[in-house]
Amino acid sequence: MEAGATAGSWVLVLSLWGTVVGGQNLTAQIGKPLVLNCKGAPRKPPQQLEWKLNTGRTEAWKVLSPQGDAWDSVARVLPNGSLLLPAIGIQDEGTFRCRARSRKGKESKSNYQVRVYQIPGKPEIVDPASELKAGVPNKVGTCVSEGGYPAGTLSWHLDGKPLIPDGKGVSVKEETRRHPETGLFTLQSELMVTPAREGAPHPTFSCSFIPGLPRRRALHTAPIQLSVRGEHGGPDPVTLEEVQLVVEPEGGAVAPGGTVTLTCKASTQPPPQIHWIKDGTPLPLPSSPVLLLPEVGPQDQGTYSCVATHPSHGPQESRAVSISIIETGEEGPTAGSVGGPGLGTLALALGILGGLGAAALLIGVIVWQRWQRQGKERKAPENQEEEEEERAELNQSEEPEAAQSSAGGP
Repeated sequence: MEAGATAGSWVLVLSLWGTVVGGQNLTAQIGKPLVLNCKGAPRKPPQQLEWKLNTGRTEAWKVLSPQGDAWDSVARVLPNGSLLLPAIGIQDEGTFRCRARSRKGKESKSNYQVRVYQIPGKPEIVDPASELKAGVPNKVGTCVSEGGYPAGTLSWHLDGKPLIPDGKGVSVKEETRRHPETGLFTLQSELMVTPAREGAPHPTFSCSFIPGLPRRRALHTAPIQLSVRGEHGGPDPVTLEEVQLVVEPEGGAVAPGGTVTLTCKASTQPPPQIHWIKDGTPLPLPSSPVLLLPEVGPQDQGTYSCVATHPSHGPQESRAVSISIIETGEEGPTAGSVGGPGLGTLALALGILGGLGAAALLIGVIVWQRWQRQGKERKAPENQEEEEEERAELNQSEEPEAAQSSAGGP
């Protein structure tokens, strides 16, 4: 019953932590448990088998069997005939052999070549240069990898591409140390380069660690970007186009109380310090790529520019821009000024409406005068007919009177 319980506990431990292997050549991580199967061995006692070990811990072959004692905390034979190494180390690298006989008398052999590995921490570039000088050898920095096994290798990269030492423009000085107690390795690689006079002004360097075992992805350092100075120590020339000043609204003209935004753009990396100048005098403001002028008044008018300062380039000033206020009168914009698209449209509409009104009034006067003239022309003939009728009636009344007077005569 005890043997069954023990076997069950070992199976549980191995399922959680161990790695059961059956190949001829294998690798194991330092400090982890390792289980080696004995091919052909009966799974339960009694068993006829023996393990022979030739490692860094032994001067000759070490023999282990199920009936024998465990080899300290280094290795032991499990009830199923497998060999357990609870925490494999560098000294456990070597050859492991098992010879077993089945219950039917068939003999089997197993042979393993074991190697161990340890992945180090992420490599780092220590003591990096602040800048490089064109035309002369410069130390870029030292790449360091600690705690790996086996030693592995370090390699450098320039702008993401492998940097191959040629002994002229690129050279590498390497050093390998091994810890006396743990046996783990520390690698150092010092890079020296001679930048070309017409080369890239801001090269980017990085370093990678490539493990010896097993085949894994390389570990990379954080990249560093350096600036290349001229051959005589002065900064490389930077054209004015690299420092641009953008003003909003465009042209720098704004109504009283409006807002003006000035933005200084510089293409250098890392970003430079930005300071502002008004009418030739530096403004006492902290470094900022944006200058905001809210509620613009007469005191804000003037000429503005920005200065970008970078350690590898020195100060560089942008072009100047003028900020002005659009003058306005009491009754609206003065002649020649711009009051905005809304005021211009309103003035145009009022002008058109005024012109149409004047034309309509003129047409009305002309029509009214024409009607008056035509009315007088109609009235004149009617008056003549009335006068003729009155004369005819008057003549008729006079004729009887004349006849009566003639009849009553002597």
